[in-house]
Amino acid sequence: MFLKIANLSLLLLFPIAWVAPLLKAGLLPFFSLSEISVLTGIQTLWAKDVVLALIVTFFALVAPYLKTIGLALIQFRLASPRLLPAITLMGKLAMADIFLIALYIVLAKGVGVGRVETGWGLYLFTACVLASLAISFMSARK
Repeated sequence: MFLKIANLSLLLLFPIAWVAPLLKAGLLPFFSLSEISVLTGIQTLWAKDVVLALIVTFFALVAPYLKTIGLALIQFRLASPRLLPAITLMGKLAMADIFLIALYIVLAKGVGVGRVETGWGLYLFTACVLASLAISFMSARK
């Protein structure tokens, strides 16, 4: 029962993580920082590069949410457990976001031109993805 509740809670936590500030970035140390979330990042990408925006949208929004929904369907016996390998793959694809965000932070700090601070949304988004992986791993072991 715990896994079912934990998985269903991700359906609420993922959208919160998408609008929560992942980063606060600014050009110079004395100016205010702009908050960047998953959704604002995707909005910016849509204006610059539609193909990249579609890819990021899939990995950041669609893959983790589909995985969570699929796992819930299996947990409530509305779908076959044979879907678990595909659901596990979706979770691994979602982890690519965490790597990309970490890479951007390292690059921005390495250049030294601006200032980048991590926001609480980065921790929430990371926790959601890791919890989703753990829930699917524990569900597969049952």
